[in-house]
Amino acid sequence: MTGVLWAAASGIGFGFFQSLNVRAVRQLDDVYVSTFLQLAVAAVVLLAVCLAVGDLSLLGGASAWAIASFALAGLLHFFLGWTFLNVSQDRIGAARTSPLLTTVPLFGVVIAAVSLGQLPDAAALGGIAVMMIGALVISAPRSELELGWSDSVFALTTAFLWALSPVFTLEGLDEVDSPLIGVTIGVVFSALAYALVLAVAPAERRSARGLPREGVVLKMICGAVVALATWGRWVALDLTAVGVVLALSLLAVPTVLLLAPMVAGRHLERVDARIWAGASLVVGGSLLLIAWG
Repeated sequence: MTGVLWAAASGIGFGFFQSLNVRAVRQLDDVYVSTFLQLAVAAVVLLAVCLAVGDLSLLGGASAWAIASFALAGLLHFFLGWTFLNVSQDRIGAARTSPLLTTVPLFGVVIAAVSLGQLPDAAALGGIAVMMIGALVISAPRSELELGWSDSVFALTTAFLWALSPVFTLEGLDEVDSPLIGVTIGVVFSALAYALVLAVAPAERRSARGLPREGVVLKMICGAVVALATWGRWVALDLTAVGVVLALSLLAVPTVLLLAPMVAGRHLERVDARIWAGASLVVGGSLLLIAWG
């Protein structure tokens, strides 16, 4: 299986995950419990993959800083990022959240400009402008859905966290040459941290027996799918160019726009011409930034 096929499968997998996840989040009616279940299942799946491919042996000579770097990356990408993703899907749905997540390259350009002094050229600025127009189209207030500008903040925050987390991932990879190990450490650490937070949180929550069975089953499927999609993305990065992987990851957007209305219901996931237009602009601008990078 070539890197291109791995990347395409990963992109579609992320789209499938987001389409199922929005229904699971709404059924569980608790974003934090929902995120924990997602992290717990993903951690189990990724640990199983690590055992299968033998990468866990690489941890023997890893320093505390390498492990801490992967853990910090996990806190940003999974602990915080997946939480904001679930909040966003709960508030504005998967169809509006998914295109906004593709603004990761936009935040990556900003982070590179601040930390490395790498300023974008004219082509990249054009891509940024196109993405911002698309994001505005998607985020425009919808009175019939009681949505306002502020409701898009959670998806954009997720994109920012996903753009920031590689800074720490690369620190770990300088010593431990296994992206799979890095992702697994990040997910496992985030799951343990989430369990601790839920254990000491004062909020009253339903017991595990009180959670809707369908929501729990859907969330477990989501955790497994997103774990496998994440693994597939790292496999693809090892087999083909980064630009190709990033471009094919955008397959998640049309996947969500097509599947989310069928999974969650068209009355909740209203995908109209404006959403398709905004998504097209954001994806197009993202492709320009990927080409620039």
